[in-house]
Amino acid sequence: MSSKEPSSPRDVPARDARDAQPETGGSSDSPILSARSIALDLMDAVFRRRKPLDEALGEHAELEKLATRDRQFVRALVATTLRHMGQIDHALGQCLEKPLPARALIVRNILRLGAAQIMFLATAPHAAVDTMVTLAGDRGETGFKGLINAVLRRIARDPQAFLASAPAGAVSLPDWLWQSWVKAYGVAKATQIATAHLYEPPLDFCCRRPAEAEYWASQLHARVMPLPGTLRRPAASEGGERLHQRVEDLPGYADGAWWVQDLAAQIPARLLGNVAGKRVIDLCAAPGGKTAQLAAAGAQVTALDRSRPRLARVKENLERLRLHAELEAADAALWDRGRDFDAVLLDAPCSATGTIRRHPDVAWLKDPRDLGKLTATQDRLLDKAVSLLAPGGTLIFCTCSLQPEEGPDRVEALLSRHGNLKRDRLHTEEVGGLFELISPAGDFRSLPSHLADQGGLDGFFAARILKAG
Repeated sequence: MSSKEPSSPRDVPARDARDAQPETGGSSDSPILSARSIALDLMDAVFRRRKPLDEALGEHAELEKLATRDRQFVRALVATTLRHMGQIDHALGQCLEKPLPARALIVRNILRLGAAQIMFLATAPHAAVDTMVTLAGDRGETGFKGLINAVLRRIARDPQAFLASAPAGAVSLPDWLWQSWVKAYGVAKATQIATAHLYEPPLDFCCRRPAEAEYWASQLHARVMPLPGTLRRPAASEGGERLHQRVEDLPGYADGAWWVQDLAAQIPARLLGNVAGKRVIDLCAAPGGKTAQLAAAGAQVTALDRSRPRLARVKENLERLRLHAELEAADAALWDRGRDFDAVLLDAPCSATGTIRRHPDVAWLKDPRDLGKLTATQDRLLDKAVSLLAPGGTLIFCTCSLQPEEGPDRVEALLSRHGNLKRDRLHTEEVGGLFELISPAGDFRSLPSHLADQGGLDGFFAARILKAG
């Protein structure tokens, strides 16, 4: 299961791609060019078809035909390009006398992939330039080959100068997103958030049995984190050695000893306190980390999600973890087969802007128009959650978003609609003693820049709401 920085900041995707990439260019039918061609397909899926990167990766039929090394390079190249795309586009803008025509999206993405290799992946300049020029010809963009060659060679002459001209901050993000964070958090904190997004995050684990955390930390080359039962495995060792390994191949996976879940994502379910024996419903349950937490804590869990394929994945993970929950495939806003739950956990659909460090495509797939639709959905789900909650029960509302509209604003709107609800302030010990994660209103608010020296956190919001008895 997954939610949405290494201990010392470094561009880990760059290191991974540098280890994986071929050393030289190749002919148009070579694996070397094939890898870059697939990377271009993935960029097209994100920007033309507006498809999330994870989904595009899973659907590309040719990706699994590549050798492991080339497959890793594709993933790292695309993720790095998206992670640094604001800086890359800034550099390209300095090299182009006039903007590319709107129809030339393929050319723009070829330039982006080439610049990413030169600026961030330490690819030999001749290999980056030659393969991108060849790729343009293969895609029918022969007329742009000279421009691609000239622009990438100019960047290759002094990539550090282009980087210096585009520091993390406003340049790194779409303008609407940057402005929204400046308004919500101030320039300094918004800059820290943007900087945190430039580094690959670590891998966090939630142990099924918290008492075994020390043992599994030793097995997974991980450290024990302040939240009980939580481990963190950095993306690279202190010496820079990649620790990438398929999650399924890590010790304890087959035994169901743990699941993957960002530390911040583990906190909302814990805010329900002791749930042993209580009836708890997890609305919008997939990918299932919170369902697993509740089941492991002894709750009688109903896990509901509208996506049958995603719910099937929850079922598979629960079976691996030897945990049980009643699974319901339905739209949570319309579901009406239960009443009077002791607790409701609503991890609502949201813009996911708190997960950009794990999913860099989010920054470029979302726009302000999405917020209106999402907040309306969140309000409907919140009203449904209240209707399912027994008198005296507890509601946890959370989102993996940094947008106030999808966090505190929704809570205030909910309280204004329901006079029998009140906000219950959180306490520092409930968030692992990390006082900075408690907002002035008493809610949970994590930022990617929190715990920066230990690898950061996903951006999360959670509030605890009590229903009158």
